[in-house]
Amino acid sequence: MKMINTHKYFTMNLTLKNNPLFSDVISGLFILLFSYAAISKLSDFQRFQVELGKSPLLAPFVNWIIWLIPTFEILIAVFLVVKKLQLAALYAAFSLMVIFTAYIITILNFSEYIPCSCGGLLQHMSWQQHLIFNLVFIGLGCLGVLFYPYQKRTIAIEGEAENLKQSRH
Repeated sequence: MKMINTHKYFTMNLTLKNNPLFSDVISGLFILLFSYAAISKLSDFQRFQVELGKSPLLAPFVNWIIWLIPTFEILIAVFLVVKKLQLAALYAAFSLMVIFTAYIITILNFSEYIPCSCGGLLQHMSWQQHLIFNLVFIGLGCLGVLFYPYQKRTIAIEGEAENLKQSRH
């Protein structure tokens, strides 16, 4: 029976939790991803609109989704830069990736036509590669939230509490 060195595990776990570099690197990856995705969509906006309009799930809502998706991507990228908003933005990035992944899974399983509204390099991925790519970013988002430094998390929560108190007065 192999013994697990719990001291080493807890030391690594605490090091990741107290190391802001880990969450900053993950935030940086999301900033690159969402900035690139939003710019790609907006730079070839007509193709993005046409492809999204072909989606059996999104076609009825295409007129507002074509603006909503790039806007959310840009806002999340900007919020990830602001330290007071970074934790909330990591939650938002994780959530958006879960939504995108659920959409891919739904389209792959229930649609005859599979539209691709991604831009740039992402449009050259197969749907299976795209799914794996998204799952990797979901994992990164989860790790970014779980290992967000405790001290920074406390500051972010206290800052939000102060903002809430001020808005009530």
